[in-house]
Amino acid sequence: MKSIEDHLHELNRLQELQQRSHWMNRLHPLGKLLVCVFYVFMVASIDKYDMQRLILMAVFPVFCFVVGELSIKEGLYRMRLILPLVIFVGIFNPFFDRTPLMTIGATAANPAGIVITGGIISMLTLMLKGLLTVLTAYVLIALTSIEELCYALRVIHVPKVIVIVILLIYRYFGLMGNEANRITTAYHLRAPSQKGIHYKAWGTLVGQWLLRSMDRAGVVYESMTLRGFNGDFRVKKRVAGPADFLFPVIWTAIFIVIRFIV
Repeated sequence: MKSIEDHLHELNRLQELQQRSHWMNRLHPLGKLLVCVFYVFMVASIDKYDMQRLILMAVFPVFCFVVGELSIKEGLYRMRLILPLVIFVGIFNPFFDRTPLMTIGATAANPAGIVITGGIISMLTLMLKGLLTVLTAYVLIALTSIEELCYALRVIHVPKVIVIVILLIYRYFGLMGNEANRITTAYHLRAPSQKGIHYKAWGTLVGQWLLRSMDRAGVVYESMTLRGFNGDFRVKKRVAGPADFLFPVIWTAIFIVIRFIV
């Protein structure tokens, strides 16, 4: 029960970040989406031995966290399920790349020294690439609401069905989480001395959870149709201002300079 409440609190906290009046929240969602996607491609295209260039690319997420008043600690915590996978992939990379790159501490008595293989450098770059892309994804969702992201996707002509599915899945996460919290709370009130949920009740509770969630989903859909929902969501068109153009142009130029010129 505590875990469900924590996840619901995290979801509410993320929605609070999205609804702030900060100037970065007010930027046009299309510009933020394109910048983040372009940044991910630029980071992924950097050579696996080019650690220096990759470190310079970290200027974008650092800027967004500092200027956007976001907590790096909170961002890493929210991405805790993805980061272990990034670290796992990086750790196993040295076993497949043993290209010698440099030797440290070589002397006449010990001409071999310590050989730094390509696997070690590429391991670090893989981990850093994963970290930067994960933090960039968090920046995007923390500074842009799901409605604005879906609006940006429709502007670039992503199929309507895909956008609607993304929006509804995000919305029903909170609905199903609330239903799960109610069911587990009722269970613990009826069995206060029991630690956790008995395995014999798992099937019944999951079935009740799905049925109640489906009922709530039906009520939500009926409310949407009564308000004029016809298979597409209505979002007020955003008028781009000077800052909405400058933000993607400046950062795109910085990414190109770091990637190809520096």
